[in-house]
Amino acid sequence: MPRKIDDAMRILQALDMPRAQTNLRSALCLLAICDIKPRTAWKQARAPLLGITPIMAFAAEHFLEKPYAPNTRETIRRQTMHQFCEAGITLYNPDDPSRPVNSPKAVYQISPEALALMRNFGGPQWQKSLAGFIERRGRLARKYAAPRKLAEVPIRTGNGRIMRLSPGAHSKLIRSIVEAFAPRFAPGSTLIYAGDTGDKRGFSNDAAFAALGIELDSHGKMPDVVIHDTARDWLLLCEAVTSHGPVNAKRHAELKRLFAAHRGLVFVTAFASRKVMAKYLAEIAWETEVWCADAPDHLVHFNGERFLGPYA
Repeated sequence: MPRKIDDAMRILQALDMPRAQTNLRSALCLLAICDIKPRTAWKQARAPLLGITPIMAFAAEHFLEKPYAPNTRETIRRQTMHQFCEAGITLYNPDDPSRPVNSPKAVYQISPEALALMRNFGGPQWQKSLAGFIERRGRLARKYAAPRKLAEVPIRTGNGRIMRLSPGAHSKLIRSIVEAFAPRFAPGSTLIYAGDTGDKRGFSNDAAFAALGIELDSHGKMPDVVIHDTARDWLLLCEAVTSHGPVNAKRHAELKRLFAAHRGLVFVTAFASRKVMAKYLAEIAWETEVWCADAPDHLVHFNGERFLGPYA
């Protein structure tokens, strides 16, 4: 094993990282975010801004015989970089904390404190630096998580609880569905599900689904928002479209299967504006509704004898 990879593993072990974050994958990520090549001394560690793909490219160029497969991106993001951020080792989008989680421009950077620690590896100050970093690691993680926390999108669930979704246009549109669409077209309704593009599940009222006789399929892709119109016993299945498509014929059939236990299904595609809607008009399924946040008092109804309501 190349010496620098062994060094990186020893550093992660010294930081008492979990076993899943002291493996080859995590060692390569640490080397990449420190810009440590096979002949680079640790005291020359740097702090470049790197996305997941450049991290993979760095590992392939300098340490691997063959590159990582493209589908490894999510594993690196979820099983290494996420934990590095929680440990105060790396910063996530320090140049723009409001950048969406699923943005292709997302980047990581080693924190200043961790960079100082890396530069001391193998030197006389290493043990002292290590002890200091470990002692204040929790405070560092909270400190660097604060800007992103401020950028999260708050949504009131209806029972006084505030949930927070990952920052980005998608979460803002979900908030508009909950706070602008639902009161207008399903007054008195209850939010029972809202998804999140980040690592969090979002909000899910499992007891409400159980009371409706709906068993959530872990393999089924949930809509972005599920609202229960209790007065009419309708379930409004809402998709927030910012980067992915609307409720097309395929998605319409998927949602009908997923929620087959309930008869009163209403399918809604939400857009931020009519300009965005225009890009998807040819894809939108019949017998569905379209709502645009920039014209919140109006619905566009695609065919059928009803303006808003389920079909047998």
